[in-house]
Amino acid sequence: MTEFFADLVLILNSTFRTSAPLILAAFAGLFSERAGVVDIGLEGKMLFGAFAAGAAAATLGSPWAGLLAAMLASTVLALVHGFVVISQRGNQIVSGMAINIIAAGLAPTLANTWYHKGGQTPFLVDENRFAAITLPGADAVAEVPVIGALYADLLSGHHVITYLTIPLVIVLALVMYRTRFGLRLRAVGENPAAVDTAGLSVEGLRYQAVMITGLLCGAAGAALSTGLGNGFIRDMSAGQGYLALAALIFGRWRPFTTLGACLLFGFVSALQGRLQGVDLPVLGTIPTQFTMMLPYVLTVVILAGFAGQMVPPKASGVPYEKDH
Repeated sequence: MTEFFADLVLILNSTFRTSAPLILAAFAGLFSERAGVVDIGLEGKMLFGAFAAGAAAATLGSPWAGLLAAMLASTVLALVHGFVVISQRGNQIVSGMAINIIAAGLAPTLANTWYHKGGQTPFLVDENRFAAITLPGADAVAEVPVIGALYADLLSGHHVITYLTIPLVIVLALVMYRTRFGLRLRAVGENPAAVDTAGLSVEGLRYQAVMITGLLCGAAGAALSTGLGNGFIRDMSAGQGYLALAALIFGRWRPFTTLGACLLFGFVSALQGRLQGVDLPVLGTIPTQFTMMLPYVLTVVILAGFAGQMVPPKASGVPYEKDH
C-alpha cells in the first residue's frame, strides 16, 4: 500500500507538471472560440512560443525574457490568424492549419540559422530557465507519513508557470462569466448581429479574443521550453495543441469542465510515462509505442463518443458580415 501511494503521488505530481501548458492552451482556445473564432492553430502558436522562449532565454539569459518573447511571438501569429478570418473572412480551419504548418517549419529553420544546432536552441543552464520551486517547510515535513509526501513530493517542486496556472484559470473564468467584457465576448460567439446592433464592434471584440489566445499560447510554449524542458527542440509541442482543443470540446467550452478535461489528459500522459517498461503477468512488457499513444487514443475515444452531444457557440466558425 505504501508503494502504491508513493507511485500515485509521483503520477499526480507529473500530472500537474504536464497539464499546465495544456490548460493554458485550452483556455486560449476557450476565449477564441467563445468569441466565434475557431482556432486549430493552438499547436502552431504553442510551438512558435516555445521557440521564441528558448531563443530569448538563451540569448538574454533570463526565463522571464523568454516568457515575454513567447507571448509576443504567439500573439503575432494570433493576429495573423485574426486578420485572415476576421478582417478578410477567410476559412478558419484552413487558416489555423496554415499557422501550424508555418510554425512547424519556421521555428526549427530559424533555430538552425541562428544557432546551427540542428534546428534547436542552445541548452539552457539552470539560471536561464524556470527552476523547480521548493515550498516553505517542504524539506522539514518530507519524512512525515502521508502529509510529507503530499506536500513535499506532490505540491512542492514545480516551476512558477505551473503554480500560476490555477489562479490564472480562476481569474480567466471570472473574466469570462463575471465581467462585462466576458459577457460581450460570449455574445459575439452566440449572436454577433445583436452585438453589432447594440453598437459594439464585433471585429474589435474578436480581435481582443484572439490576442488573449496568443498570449496564453505563448505562455504554454514557454512552459514547454523553459519550464519542463531545457530549450527548444523540433516539434516539442508533440500535438498538445490538438489535445488542448479536444479538452476544450470535451469540456463543452466551459472553464472548469475544460480544466478537468486537461487534468484527465495530463493524468493519462503521466500514466503512460510510468507504464513504459512495466511487465504484466500475462501480456509481458508493455511496448513503449503503445503507452505513448494512450493520450491520443483517449482523445479519439472521447471525441467519437461524445462529440455529437457537445454544442459549440452558435456563431463559431461563421465569419460576420455587417449588413449595410
